Amino acid sequence: MSPVGAEGASGVGPVGVVLVSHSASVAAAVAELALGLAGGGDGPPLVLPAGGTPDGGLGTSSELIAAAAKAVDRGAGVALLVDLGSAVLTVKAMLAEGDELPGNSRLVDAPFVEGAVAAVVTASAGGDLDAVTDAASEAYSYRKE
Repeated sequence: MSPVGAEGASGVGPVGVVLVSHSASVAAAVAELALGLAGGGDGPPLVLPAGGTPDGGLGTSSELIAAAAKAVDRGAGVALLVDLGSAVLTVKAMLAEGDELPGNSRLVDAPFVEGAVAAVVTASAGGDLDAVTDAASEAYSYRKE
């Protein structure tokens, strides 16, 4: 995992974003796209991918998700966006367990790419966890016609 991000404000940093995909390359590409569109740069990680399995295969890994969430946690919360099926179940199980993810972590119901961009842009602008979640969720209404 290579961190990408922007520096947070004094004290508590920005909301962190974790992108959970069945594919490491998809998660990394979406993280790069979202950060690029948000104008992010150096500093503590704002968004990290958590894709695939530790051995590089397709799937989801609670270990990779937990590590990414801890790395982006700056005290303002962590928004977790997922691609499909078992990624949702994995994150839900981790949230129910309660000890693998930082406090104030939240699964966000949003389209993966558009939601990631909206979440990262909002987080980089200093939005709180509610604002980041709302922005990502609102991406369902983006029209492409």
